[in-house]
Amino acid sequence: MLKNVVAVVLEPVHPFELGVASEIFGLDRSDDGLPVYDFALAADRSGRLATHAGFGLDVPYGPERLAEADLVVVTAVGRRAEYPPALTEALRAAVERGARALSICSGSFLLGAAGLLDGRRATTHWKHADEMARRFPLSTIEPDVLYVDDDPVITSAGTAAGIDACLHLVRKLQGAEVARAIARRMVVAPHREGGQAQFVARPLPVCDAASLGGLLDWLRRHLDQDLTVDQLAARAHMSPRTFARRFQEETGTTPHRWLTNQRLLLAQRLLESTNDPVDVVAARCGFGNAATLRHHFGRWLGTTPLAYRRAFAGCWPELANRIAR
Repeated sequence: MLKNVVAVVLEPVHPFELGVASEIFGLDRSDDGLPVYDFALAADRSGRLATHAGFGLDVPYGPERLAEADLVVVTAVGRRAEYPPALTEALRAAVERGARALSICSGSFLLGAAGLLDGRRATTHWKHADEMARRFPLSTIEPDVLYVDDDPVITSAGTAAGIDACLHLVRKLQGAEVARAIARRMVVAPHREGGQAQFVARPLPVCDAASLGGLLDWLRRHLDQDLTVDQLAARAHMSPRTFARRFQEETGTTPHRWLTNQRLLLAQRLLESTNDPVDVVAARCGFGNAATLRHHFGRWLGTTPLAYRRAFAGCWPELANRIAR
């Protein structure tokens, strides 16, 4: 059953994450034949709460409202040393009697404080995944996904990933047609491909030492070439063993992994800024063919080159203008 939904906030309230829950569960879409939810807003206390955006928000309910919920959506509540005991107790009680709990972004920390992540898989915003793993060692943190459904607890990554998790839950409990209809009204994808990894800039450590700095610059300009460790070692005037050791010391990774990372970064830029076919992008980046590029995209970024292009190419006016012509 999914009829009674309570969104939980803490002061200062994060408006966007609350807006996600409100948009999906708080609007009357009965004219479209869609379910109508009994939606309520609760906090550790009722009354007026401040938001990060500078305006006030009237919250009508305290923790007692969670006792009626089929679903508790914990919006972003920040990473705090402690959370209100009345709220964590109400969360535990709600889940124990059969309700589901869904967190958006840092809301996962409140679920963790309530003991609801113990023995479960979970996620949060990629910036806070390591901290979450330290604070809740009984949970298995998955930092590269948009959401984790470890029923009855669903955790999602930063900000917009909350939309993905909420639509997933609607699809699971009320069917794909309902989820698609809500997504269509919101003008979002009913199911987004990939994971957090595609949104995270993860450059490898910069090499400050003079011995390999020139070589790394040369490599970035020649990523389309088929390069071996022996060839790179010869160019650096070292034996292959010495070169591999020095490369690890100065970059923090292996030559093969460094090259793959740099080629993927170049592929991302080309997919964003050009309309070159995927085979051409693969060749320009040194992957050789589209199949190899797709393999590495899936392994490193959790998506496909075409899905990545669909998500990010629209951000480039130059590409949009070129396609329009």
